[in-house]
Formats: sequence, C-alpha cells, structure tokens
Amino acid sequence: MTRPILSRVVFSALRVSVVVVATCATHDKLLSAQSFATADSIVESGIRRGIYPGAVLVIGARDGVLHARGFGHFEWNAGPRPSPDSTLWDLASLTKVVGTTGAIMRLVETRRIELDAPVSRYLPRFTGPGKDRVTVRMLLNHTSGLRSYLPFFQLTRTRDSAIVLLYREPLRRKPGVSPEYSDLNFLLLGLMVEQVTGEPLDRYVTRAVLEPAGLAHTTYRPADSLRQRTAPTGRYRGKPVCCEVNDQNAVRMGGVAGHAGLFSTGSDLARFARMWLTGGAIDGKRVFEATTLQTFLAPGGGAGDRLLGWERPDPDNRDDSAYGHLLSPGAYGHTGWTGTLMWIDPARDLFLVLLTNRAYDPKVGRSIRALRGVRSALADEVVRAAGKPRASRGAR
Repeated sequence: MTRPILSRVVFSALRVSVVVVATCATHDKLLSAQSFATADSIVESGIRRGIYPGAVLVIGARDGVLHARGFGHFEWNAGPRPSPDSTLWDLASLTKVVGTTGAIMRLVETRRIELDAPVSRYLPRFTGPGKDRVTVRMLLNHTSGLRSYLPFFQLTRTRDSAIVLLYREPLRRKPGVSPEYSDLNFLLLGLMVEQVTGEPLDRYVTRAVLEPAGLAHTTYRPADSLRQRTAPTGRYRGKPVCCEVNDQNAVRMGGVAGHAGLFSTGSDLARFARMWLTGGAIDGKRVFEATTLQTFLAPGGGAGDRLLGWERPDPDNRDDSAYGHLLSPGAYGHTGWTGTLMWIDPARDLFLVLLTNRAYDPKVGRSIRALRGVRSALADEVVRAAGKPRASRGAR
C-alpha cells in the first residue's frame, strides 16, 4: 500500500504550497518548506482517496515546531480548512497518554500511587480470581490479563451499571505474562484517578496535567461555543456530529473516561511532545521530573512493545505500520481510532503529530487499514526529510 502512495506524491510534490512555522536552530541543517513537500502530499493523498476529509500535520523538535499545516475541510468539500492552532480533534486513544497516563504520572510523583502495588489497593471493588496479582503497572502496559474490549454502551444503560460490569469482568490470561491492548485497563485507571484524588477525572487531569503543561486548548466535552472549530467525527440523521466523543463506551461514562474523551489541537499536542523530548520541561517550566518520564519509558516484564501508556514501534512488523520502518529503537507513540497519531523519536530529536477525522463518513472501505498505509508512508518520509539521527541532549 505504501508504494502506490509514494509514487503518486513524488510527482505532485512540486505543486504543494507549504508553510514553515518555525525552524529549530539545534538541527544540523535548516529544514526548508520544500523539505516536507512530499510529506504534505502524502497527507493530501488520504483526502484524495476518501480516507478522511481533513487533517493537520505538525512536525517538530524539542526547541519548537518545524512545520505545521492544515489540509482539506471539516467535511467533504465543505466547512473550514483545519488549522494546527485552533481546530479541535477527538483524540480517541491519544487520551490514554495525554490525559490518563499523565494523571497517573503525577500521582506516582506525589507518592499517592505505587506502580507495583495491586490495583485492589486503590480500587477495592476490583476482585476475582487472579486479580489480586494485577498491579497498576500491568494496567499501564496492558499485561493485566483483561480482554481487549467490551461494548458497555450496548450492555448497560448508565455509567454506574457500566462500572459494575467492568469490575465483574474476569481475567482472560495470567497477569504480567503477555500484553493485549485493552480499553478496559484505562477505564480502570481513570476510575483509580478519581478514587485516589476524590475529584472527577476531567477536573484532575486539567489541574494536574493540562494546565501545568500549558495545553490551553485541550479539554473534555468541548463547550458548544467551540463547535465552529471542532472537526466532526460522525454523522447522525445526515448531520455532522462534533463536540461529542466518538467512542460510545466513553459516551456511556458521561463523555469522560480513562481511554477516550479528550479533544485537542495539533499545536497543543506538539507542546506535549516537546515536553517529553526535553525530559519533562517546556519553555523553561518543569512539568514532570525527568526520572518520572524515564520510569514510564522503561520496557520490562512481559510487556513486549508496550511501555507505560505508550507503545514502541515493532521493528519486525513488515506490514504498513503507523510508525513506518525508519524510527529509532527508542521511539514511542500512540494512535487513535478517529484517525489520530503522535510519535516521538528522542534519538532524532523529532516528533510528528497527525490529526484526522477518519471516523467521519469515510469514502473508502476498511478506512482504518487505508489510513495505516498513509501513516506508514508519512512517518518514513518525515524521517528522511529530517535527516540523520542526532545525539539526544539532556533535559533543559
């Protein structure tokens, strides 16, 4: 799938108009607008193929943004052109790393949660055969033994009944042995944050993560006043749906959940990625301790390619990977069902944010697979355009 995309975009690259937002002086060479022309064309190919109507792309390094651009429209050939600075996107599972993982990091830093403590210490209702051996760490790296998914929105009618069913769900595998990516793990982590802090999840994430990191446009349940700049992710009775989380299990939880619910802009996510590249600081302000980030990026146990919250690109994946095939071994990232992607490569001092509304009325079958091919080609092209890896410096 990658080769056809690249063959088309090479011929159209010279026709692309590109805007460079900033150039980082720390890079070995200045990156011109033309450097990312092919990357832009790859993103545009997804619109031409009917995968998503709109997108934003942000590429940068620890010192700032190298390239940012919006593509297409909110709807197919209608609505405003997306903006990296102002358009809000349903992040889907990027909520796991930006919101929930960030909240757990803060609680670990303040010693209110221990990673290797049993989940039942913080959630006494989490009981059943083998569950006493499930730790907080196992929820974060998806080795808890829980199944990957359960349609709570179909099986229950209220948030409380969904929580009851979540606690009743048995383990499917021995804890700590092998990873299976699961929304259930992060639903439990969201409940844990609420139990430990005594605050609703959205309030604590905003106070403890989003505000310290300066993510001023990132929010759960966007207000109606933000409707004009929120990309729709679905259709209902022929009308676009926006400002409502696409994930129906998150809807059942009231629009705020550990696995989904956050909306954000490309610029805010770029700021978040920069914070990770600098070891927990952003624009001279420390948000997390560097040791906290190191802990959450340390592989271990039977987690495979899973870190704490994040995932690592699989070097043995010969299919179209969301991360391509050229990232450094220490790179990490996450994707989202609505068509979102963020990866960070410390060895290259490089990050990429791609936000789309793939979930909104795609015109191609198996659109999530088609999107995977676009993201794979895009990741490899951005690495090529950015140049050779650079030695990572310490946090500032």
